[in-house]
Parts: sequence; structure tokens; C-alpha cells
Amino acid sequence: MKKLAIVTTHPVQYNVPWITRLAQRDITIKVFYTYEQSSSGNVYDSGFGKDIKWDIPLLDGYDYEFVPNTAKKPGLERFMGIVNPSLIRKIEDWDPDQVLVIGWNYHSHLKVMRHFNRRVPIYFRGDSVLLHEKTGWRKLARRLFLTWVYRHIDYVFYVGANNKSYFLRHGVRREQLVFSPQAIDLDRFSQPDEVYKKQAEQWKKDLGIPAGNLTVLFAGKMIKVKNPAFLVDLAKATRDLPISFVMVGDGVLRDEVRDLATETPNILFVDFQNQSVMPSVYRIGDVYIMPSLSETWGMGINEAMACGVPVMASDQVGCAVDLVLENKTGMTFGLNEVEKCTAFLRHLKEDPEHLAEMGNCASALIQFFSFSHIVDSVHRTMAAAVVEPRRRHLLNAAL
Repeated sequence: MKKLAIVTTHPVQYNVPWITRLAQRDITIKVFYTYEQSSSGNVYDSGFGKDIKWDIPLLDGYDYEFVPNTAKKPGLERFMGIVNPSLIRKIEDWDPDQVLVIGWNYHSHLKVMRHFNRRVPIYFRGDSVLLHEKTGWRKLARRLFLTWVYRHIDYVFYVGANNKSYFLRHGVRREQLVFSPQAIDLDRFSQPDEVYKKQAEQWKKDLGIPAGNLTVLFAGKMIKVKNPAFLVDLAKATRDLPISFVMVGDGVLRDEVRDLATETPNILFVDFQNQSVMPSVYRIGDVYIMPSLSETWGMGINEAMACGVPVMASDQVGCAVDLVLENKTGMTFGLNEVEKCTAFLRHLKEDPEHLAEMGNCASALIQFFSFSHIVDSVHRTMAAAVVEPRRRHLLNAAL
């Protein structure tokens, strides 16, 4: 039975479910968590400005170890925030056939990639895109550096079209790329649908949203990159329409956004909500909006679509090209296109049948972005990978 070592920082609700499913296949798995400080379940989130502890189980159903992190300033925001002197030894003692690294941008993760390169097949998973590249010499320097980084891997599990373009631009060859979609727990968000709908309807009543109003939902961190002020501009532009806006979340800009919305009564605010209630939160909205200035993927789009809610995404959201089919699952917009968004919302209010149709299309499309597809892609690649691609090419040439 093949053995796969997975190196990642901490338990994440978007990774653990597919890891547990993979552990049920004919593979022995061990996860090496490098951010030891998260072993209590608390992880400091700079966007929320506080420790966050998810209220769903993240350490059940698979083998794992928290590796001591000796960084002077431990954290997920800096390269030297993850320093694990014993990590390579611990992986070697476990003796895996193959290694999967999630994210290279930490000292220990890059060190693992370099150490095991050409010893065992190295897999990599990340969601970076080209949408938000720096300009000038910084862009060139970063591209050269990243091209060097990705020379240490054999296969890349790319999550979508923008992510694929990013890897190709940084020297990864097409034959090294394996589609492994960015996914959420579809079952948890879609079932039981009627229960979640009733909870959402009660929530809307408690918020005082008039019956018949179209409700637009923002759920996320209230920080600059998430662009929450866009909701205020959109609410002002639609104040004469029967549309309500609900902003769910917390963050450093929360008070500022509240102040901006003082004279905008069609905006309502709800505090941060944990994972177990998010399926009900998304159903508050008839439409979900993500106006981010920068987003490598945008998991909220997946979650909303799994709840049967059509989506609005800025063209800086990485997943938009994969998930947002214009006027079928939702719409995309430029960062200054308030009028386009207003027209879209007006149309949905006037055509409830189209709104319902888009919700159904969203729910259908997101089924292709599932944990099962991730598991299948990893399992299939592990079964086929014996020699890393560069050496295989040389062997084939010699033969």
C-alpha cells in the first residue's frame, strides 16, 4: 500500500474532508501540520483580527502530527513564520512513497520540496493566479523565483483555469498538470435544504426584511481586499428598488462600513457566524455577491452555489472564469460597475423565474467541483507516478 505524506500548515475546513476520504482508499496517509500553534483549534486570523476556532470537527478520520514550530514569530502571514527543524526527519522516519505539499511560501514547506526532490514524487497544490501580479522588475524577479521553486515538483494539482495559467507561466509543463478542483463539502451545504431554508426565512423576518424584497448577501471579512464598501455604493444606487442588503461578518473595516451605511437603511449587518450555521446564512440571500479587489479563488462562491444561490463576482475573483456563467449561474462585473450590478438586480427582481433558474444552474454546476473529484485526481496520479516527469523523459529518450 502506497504511503502519502501531506505537508500543510493547519487543519482547514476545505482540505480535511477530502483528506479523510483519501484515507479511506488503498493509501496510507499522514498529515504533518507545520503550524504547531494551531493544535488547540484556534488560529489567529489577521482579517478578523482575532483567534478563530471552527465549530466543525477537523481532526477526525486520518493520521496526523503537529510538528514543533520554532519560528521567532510564528504565524501564517510570513515566510519565516513556519520553521520546523524536525520536519524532514519526521517525514523520513515515516518513510513515504510520495509527498504532497500544500503551499510553498513557508520556510519549512520549501525546504521539504527541495529535500525530497528526485527522491520521491513530489506533488503540489496551491491556488495562486496571475490576476494580481506586481508590475515592473518585481514581476520579472518573482516569475524567475517561482520558476525555480516549481522545478522541485513532479505534478501540480491545479484548481481552475486561472490557476492553470499561473503554473504554465511559471515553467510547469502541461503533462505535469492535473485538474483537482477547488471544492467544499457539498453535502453539508446542500442538505437538509428545507431546514436551512426555514432557518433563513426566520432570520430574514428577525432582521425586518420586507416580504417580497430581493435580498443580496455579502458574507466574509470586512477588510480592504474584500471591498465591502462596494455594497454601500450598490445599496445607495438601488435605494428606490425593493432590494435589501445583508452584510455578514467582522473585520477591521466593520465600523467604517457601518458609518458609511448610516443613511442607507436597506443595508443590514449580522455578526460573524461560524461554519455550522453558514448553510442557513447563504440562504438568506436571493443573490450572493463577492466584490473583492483580489481573490485567488473565492470559496464563498462555491458555498453559495451549493445552496442554490446565484452569484455576482468581481472580475478580480479567481474562480469567476470557472463558476460564473453569465446570466446562467450569475454575473461578473468590474470594480467600478455599480450601474451594471444595479441593472442585473433590477432584472432579477422583475423576473423571478430567471432568478430561480440561475439558482438551479448554480447548484448543478458546482457538483463538478467536489471532494470526490479531488480524491480521484490524487489517487489516479499516485497510482501512475513512479518516476518524476523529467527523469521519465530522459529514460524514454534513452530507450
